[in-house]
Amino acid sequence: MKTTFKTLALIALLGFTTACSDEDDDDAVKIQAHDQNQMMTVMHEMMAEMQTMKMTQDPDIDYAEMMKMHHMGAIEMAELELRSGNNSEMKAMAQAIVDAQKKEITQLDSFLASSTPTTMNMEFHMQMMEGMERMGKQADLQIINGKIDQDFATLMIGHHQSATEMAQMQLLMGKNTQLKSLSSMIIEEQNKEITQFQTWLLANRSK
Repeated sequence: MKTTFKTLALIALLGFTTACSDEDDDDAVKIQAHDQNQMMTVMHEMMAEMQTMKMTQDPDIDYAEMMKMHHMGAIEMAELELRSGNNSEMKAMAQAIVDAQKKEITQLDSFLASSTPTTMNMEFHMQMMEGMERMGKQADLQIINGKIDQDFATLMIGHHQSATEMAQMQLLMGKNTQLKSLSSMIIEEQNKEITQFQTWLLANRSK
């Protein structure tokens, strides 16, 4: 009788262990190599382009040029989500990013077409370079899993954070009132979107 009880207890314990193991496997973080990930490839291409930009050291002009490139990267990531994503909420956010940032690029182009360098600010230049370096390192630290919806949300959080940092620098060191208005709007809107992406990821990270 005791042997039977021991056998049943062992079977139950093994069953429990297997169930826990399966649950852990479901919750385990999946990782995909960055050089195999479509969304990360877009991110890296954007950063490479920004790093080759010729700086005028005029804060407003350099900011406008860099933000334009930054927006183009966001649009390309969003368009990839629209083509390949499955989640309706993420696709809606992607479409909103495309619509908003195309309009903002038009404003940036308008400013750049009518502006020439008037000031030189090495502090702005150095801080912008440091910000780009931080953005690159942060992107390389991200855990991505090859699921387009999750990778889009994950990488767009960092992308938006770097955009708001750039906009804050323009508010501190830039002079153009048109760009200051745009910078304030970018900070407000993209901080809202960061919260939306974070909330979505918390609710969908195991799906």
